[in-house]
Amino acid sequence: MLLYLVRHGETDWNLTHRIQGSTDVPLNDTGRQQARTTGRLLARRQWDAIIASPLSRAVETASIIAEEVGLPTPTTLDAIVERNYGEAEGLSDPEIRERFPDETPVPGRESREEVVARVMPALMGIAEEHPGESVLVVSHGGVIRSILNAVDPDNRHGLITNGSIHSFSHEHGSFALIAFDDPIEVESLGLATEDIEAQNAVERRDSAASR
Repeated sequence: MLLYLVRHGETDWNLTHRIQGSTDVPLNDTGRQQARTTGRLLARRQWDAIIASPLSRAVETASIIAEEVGLPTPTTLDAIVERNYGEAEGLSDPEIRERFPDETPVPGRESREEVVARVMPALMGIAEEHPGESVLVVSHGGVIRSILNAVDPDNRHGLITNGSIHSFSHEHGSFALIAFDDPIEVESLGLATEDIEAQNAVERRDSAASR
């Protein structure tokens, strides 16, 4: 089966580099436009289902995409919710540097390994429920970065922008990356905003530590 991970559209907290994580922040108008553009690109292909994180920014993105591709209202799946950033949630870049300088641990932060342990079984479950089908999964930048690192650990991946599309195949019980920023995504780059690491100081710190 084919599974396409889509990052939700932009929020005001993305725009101001404020960490949202599991905090429920809605799309802004740019985010809705990004979702519409992504949906129109995805409408060039046939899809069997669309599933979203329960956070409103993902649900609304998925709902807009569903309208464009001709699918029913998306279902939600708690296990693919965004990474929990603990006490860093709600903080801006300057506030992160002040409260958690350098390598100071962030209390309550979910590690990328913990994200994979939570999300990967859920994606495997989706694959098992949709053999031979093509499924859209609307989630979050921290989740997508964690899954990319787990599925394709030998490569460094670029920007995970709002509304971006990343395609995987599932065969014999495992996932393989087809395309980071699937080619269908190229035409939406005019609407692309900053990526997850530019918007999120904890993600940026974790990526730097893993290099």
